[in-house]
Amino acid sequence: MTEIRLHNTRTRRKERFEPLDRSNVRMYVCGPTVYDRSHLGNARPALVFDVLYRLLRHVYGEKSVTYARNFTDVDDRINETARDRKAAGASGTIKELIRQRSEETIRWYQEDMNELCILRPDHEPRATEYIAEMISMIENIIAKGHAYEVEGHVLFSVDNWHEEYGVLSGRTADEMIAGARVEVAPYKKNPMDFVLWKPSTEDLPGWDSPWGCGRPGWHIECSAMSHKLLGGSFDIHGGGADLLFPHHENELAQSRCAWPDEEFARVWLHNEMLLVDGKKMSKSLGNFFTVRDILDQGVPGEVIRFVMLSTHYRKPMDWTNKKRKDASKRLAGWFRRTDGVAPASEAPEQVVAALADDLNIHLAMTEMEKLEAGDLKAAMRLIGLPDAESIQWFRSSGDNVAGIESSCGHDVNQPALRELMDIWQMLREKKDYGAADRLKERIEAAGVKLTAGRDGPRADLTPDFDPAKLEDLT
Repeated sequence: MTEIRLHNTRTRRKERFEPLDRSNVRMYVCGPTVYDRSHLGNARPALVFDVLYRLLRHVYGEKSVTYARNFTDVDDRINETARDRKAAGASGTIKELIRQRSEETIRWYQEDMNELCILRPDHEPRATEYIAEMISMIENIIAKGHAYEVEGHVLFSVDNWHEEYGVLSGRTADEMIAGARVEVAPYKKNPMDFVLWKPSTEDLPGWDSPWGCGRPGWHIECSAMSHKLLGGSFDIHGGGADLLFPHHENELAQSRCAWPDEEFARVWLHNEMLLVDGKKMSKSLGNFFTVRDILDQGVPGEVIRFVMLSTHYRKPMDWTNKKRKDASKRLAGWFRRTDGVAPASEAPEQVVAALADDLNIHLAMTEMEKLEAGDLKAAMRLIGLPDAESIQWFRSSGDNVAGIESSCGHDVNQPALRELMDIWQMLREKKDYGAADRLKERIEAAGVKLTAGRDGPRADLTPDFDPAKLEDLT
């Protein structure tokens, strides 16, 4: 069986992955807070862990992997969005507007992720569906002496867990205080104590609890949902590096306190942030894009996927227009080579090995360049790229993705030439070089300069180009 090695954030080293149960490999990934459309950075963890999900299914079997990714549908940002809509004249109560926005945003998210060829997880829990589990967990933490109630709030006591608090992020107490968005409140025993439950006003979502009508804190949500769906100990917990502290640190602390005999997550994985043209994405810089923005600009979802997977997940990913164009051409070449070709029965070993080495997708793509068409198609499926037969844009002339260009002003939309180029490529892949050379001579006699490129054949229409001669060849 393929050996998978993953970089465990908690131990800060790459380790051999050995699941608790090979017949039920379990992974939890923190999903979006559903108050608006997902920006491009939100797509990165969804893409990274989609590839890991596919790899785990490939190695252990499709029915032997359980993947949960949540929706946070109770949050102050959702409440603020609803209030803004109400102030702008939207009809309905704040609660109704919150529910409408949550439903709308979840639908948007699923539609956008579908465009990026991301598989739906086995479970997509919504926080509001697990309030009872959250209340029960908080009661458990209080009973064990790790939380306290004050003024309608329940707070986790960091001092009661000080020996292990910070083990995941590797931060000292001073570093955590300096780097965290600590809510200053007179009722806290320690500034680092964090909210497990807080009171709600009548206009906001609230649930009855032993501490009055209120709603859960952010961190408790993922702990309760992962425990219910995956158990007290499971294999992998993932998310963006921005969640490492305080969210994941707090998840680990409260879960270990609630169920001290359980391990919670054994392996922690974190993807790095996304940049746009070398800068952090920001509305003030004018470089803030949602996934839908990019799709609406005409960039296909599989091209977005290709670009974002080309950088190793533990390095910052820089989205640039040049990378988008290069990815379009490279991916178009793969589509041309595999169009109408039957995939190999298994993905090539060297591609699987690259993915198994801490999701080295860049290396996997490098190996894919060397493959025959059938093996390439199987490898493309493994990393979540669609079959060429379902894609039409690569046959068009946009961005010269068809591999045809002209410095003399000729129309590059030449279906007959495209067909001949595909035949020439097929002959070369079959190693029938004699027939390939004879066809090339006839194509070039029509005024075409034909070359073999990494992404497939390239054609340049010379001043002597005569499309009628090409028609005679087809």
